[in-house]
Amino acid sequence: MPIKANDPNRVSWLPVREDSDFPIQNIPFGVFLTREDVITIGTRIGDTAIDLGALHQLGYLQDIPLTDDIFLQDSLNDFISDGKKTWRAVRNRIAEIFDIQNKDLQQNEAHKKIILFALDEIEMQLPVQIGDYTDFYSSKEHATNVGKMFRDPENALLPNWLHIPVGYHGRSSTIIPSGTPIRRPYGQTLPKGSKTPVFGPSQRVDFELEMAFITTDANKLGEPIPVDDAEEYIFGLVLFNDWSARDIQKWEYVPLGPFLGKSFASSISPWIVTLDALEPFRVASPVQDPAPFPYLRQKGPGSFDIRLEVDLIPDSGESNTICRSNFRYMYWTMAQQLAHHTVNGCKINSGDMMGSGTISGPTDDSFGSMLELAWMGSKPVALKGGQTRTFIDDLDTVVLKGHCKKGGLRIGFGEVRSQLLPSVLPKTLQT
Repeated sequence: MPIKANDPNRVSWLPVREDSDFPIQNIPFGVFLTREDVITIGTRIGDTAIDLGALHQLGYLQDIPLTDDIFLQDSLNDFISDGKKTWRAVRNRIAEIFDIQNKDLQQNEAHKKIILFALDEIEMQLPVQIGDYTDFYSSKEHATNVGKMFRDPENALLPNWLHIPVGYHGRSSTIIPSGTPIRRPYGQTLPKGSKTPVFGPSQRVDFELEMAFITTDANKLGEPIPVDDAEEYIFGLVLFNDWSARDIQKWEYVPLGPFLGKSFASSISPWIVTLDALEPFRVASPVQDPAPFPYLRQKGPGSFDIRLEVDLIPDSGESNTICRSNFRYMYWTMAQQLAHHTVNGCKINSGDMMGSGTISGPTDDSFGSMLELAWMGSKPVALKGGQTRTFIDDLDTVVLKGHCKKGGLRIGFGEVRSQLLPSVLPKTLQT
């Protein structure tokens, strides 16, 4: 089935700003509460949210085999389970409905009042029920920087890194939508020069610039997914801020890896942008040397030119862009990550989420974490008004943004915005 929704010449009858992340060629998917306090699955064109539950009930999607309640749910999981053929058919039909040449809904004022919402009339929710979450470590620049800081600068990458997409299993229960504030976490840390740990709030809370992909039901237990089939099971991508407490993590991660330093919060953008929408921006990933094992050898370009940036906003202060990076820097692709994840027979379900790992580029201003930007506190990052940061301060807001641009077409993800609140010690621990 061709991807008709991607026609770059298509224009919508809904208003779309020139710099919008959400032209009619995007058609992302999300979940929101309406002005009537009804939860629904929807999409977005420009600054207009579209209730797909109402659109379907009113007969506009009747030519697509869908269950009656597919969009009347509080998550996208069932829709994602329907597979790429259905995703593509729905996107194509939405593009037709909102094309400026199509008058069916455009001239039906009664239906428009039911289907269309201004953004200030809705409240975005977590788009999927995330059963499992895996975080990878797939940026060569990031892994090298961390290796230089914490290990031998001459042997920054561990021996396995160039052979496998390294990853770990994280907590899905603390993945939260954009706009949800987080608390500075408590935990054990080992002060510099000390031989015994202390307990208290983390002093080194950090953001991590990542993206994450959402899967559909992909395989049976014991069945690996071939690398060249892997993208068939990837629904789309979100922006992902995988918060870290660096001092807690440093003390706890040997020998089993990240735990409390990573599980306190991870923030995602609310709109899932499909791989179909990103197809015009496909690019080759970095050359892999040594060549990976055959099960990881992907044919054709496996990455996407997604421009990323991070803004830091102090409380009552101005916004500062502190990082500009790109998803195309990732050494291991999404298809390779999914193929490796399942080569042992691991089962993947609808709504599972896979984080890319911190996305760092080759230049100092493209590093995807404060750990790197301030080089473990030795090079404070200058902000407007004379402030500096080595890590994230209380009441700072971190905003991740991302978009693709080619010719006159722009497809974006919006933003994921989170504020760090001061720590609060529960009464049960006040002894």
